[in-house]
Amino acid sequence: MDQKQLLKGAYDLHVHSAPDLLPRKMNDLEMGQRIVDAGMAGYAIKSHFFCTSERAALVNIQHPKCHAIGAIVLNRSVGGVSPVAVEIAGRSGAKIVWFPTCDALNERKHVFDGNPDKKLPYWAQILIQMKEDGVAPEPIEILKEDGRLTNEAYDVLDVMAKYNMILATGHISHEECFELVKAASERKVERIIITHVDFPATFYTIEEQKKLASYGAYMEHCYTTWATGKVELSESINQIKAMGADRVILATDLGQANAKYPDEGLLEYAEELIKAGMSEDDISKMIVSNPASLAN
Repeated sequence: MDQKQLLKGAYDLHVHSAPDLLPRKMNDLEMGQRIVDAGMAGYAIKSHFFCTSERAALVNIQHPKCHAIGAIVLNRSVGGVSPVAVEIAGRSGAKIVWFPTCDALNERKHVFDGNPDKKLPYWAQILIQMKEDGVAPEPIEILKEDGRLTNEAYDVLDVMAKYNMILATGHISHEECFELVKAASERKVERIIITHVDFPATFYTIEEQKKLASYGAYMEHCYTTWATGKVELSESINQIKAMGADRVILATDLGQANAKYPDEGLLEYAEELIKAGMSEDDISKMIVSNPASLAN
């Protein structure tokens, strides 16, 4: 098979395109054209700061052969873990709800760990600037002292179930994640993605991943995690093989100005997995059928 054929019908459910507060390699419309040119089916537009459902609607008008998917991330800029924000997002067509990322207490602790030589992500630099201006957002936790979810988190799950939205766990702690996924399953949220299972701040063992998969969740592996040296590629491959293709989705988390285009990164990831002995059928499950079952 022509390696580019691997991308036929594929989705990338984790793309950072412009406009955004952070520098991006391509804008939404350019990414839509790349999806069409690559023979892919679609992509999800992720911003840490804004709901992207309106942007996705414009992409779909401009590029009818591209299924652009709107999303919201429950950081402070949209009101945090806000059922009102999710209600509006659902009404406007957003399909994915990420729980807190850069505003998650777990992520803040990981990034601001006291190491003065640590290279900070762009969002952290924005956070520092906001703090200097006196408007720094407080970190978010979704568990109360008794270990149960906050009332707002339960309310968000109920709104998500009403609109059949996809839960993506974001950068929350393991304790938060397990409680959230359990509650989501109980409250009829049927589409669940465990974000960045091999990412340093959210690293899950195989045993933990299997437990989460028992609730029907998919494990997300992103190209940038190993491509930027946050984890060894061999570790990602070992995790994927241990879980099996049925419960894994591949995405890229690309859009950074100095990185590859998302379609290029997704193809490279697929090629690396084939080199590691995975079948083209397994690749198709992880980039075509599994994400399509979530997105449609």
